[in-house]
Amino acid sequence: MAEITAEQVKLLREATSAGVLDCKKALADSNGDFEAAVEVLRKKGLATAAKKASRDANEGLIGNYVHAGSRVATLVEVNCESDFVARTEQFQQLVHDVAMHITAARPQWVTREEVPAELVAKEREIYREQMANSGKPAQVVDKIIDGKLDKWYSEVVLLEQPFIKDPDIKVQDLLTSSIASLGENIKVRRFARLEIGG
Repeated sequence: MAEITAEQVKLLREATSAGVLDCKKALADSNGDFEAAVEVLRKKGLATAAKKASRDANEGLIGNYVHAGSRVATLVEVNCESDFVARTEQFQQLVHDVAMHITAARPQWVTREEVPAELVAKEREIYREQMANSGKPAQVVDKIIDGKLDKWYSEVVLLEQPFIKDPDIKVQDLLTSSIASLGENIKVRRFARLEIGG
């Protein structure tokens, strides 16, 4: 069994924002292997975030971002469970980042469920017409259409868009990691994006 040092715990806390005891336990469980400990904490954080997703989030902030030149701006409401978390620097940074992302990425809806059913049906029909003369079997065409729809959702739905500051993660992943580190459910409730002449 490897000796766990205070320095290792400190480094792991800085890397993951997890609590001291969680970091100690993760390092002990992974026999002092830093990368394995990070993975343990990430899995635990995702599980914690999933548990918190059903809790009410009625506090929070309205954030804004005005792009240089003042020709495009965003207002966004991001909710959490307590005023205490809403006042933290991490939550305020999250709200700012989400507002900046919306300004740059132009989503139209927060979640997939908000997209009007008739629009989804219209997109599906367009893709079906594109595949009409492909000669592929119907189940293959359906899978291709589903893939094209997923791609479309990732362009128009906020939570499914690649995050502009780190395109390797989606906006939903950003929220999930914040839920794990802040310990409260966090939701983007709504947003308004304004653009001159838009």
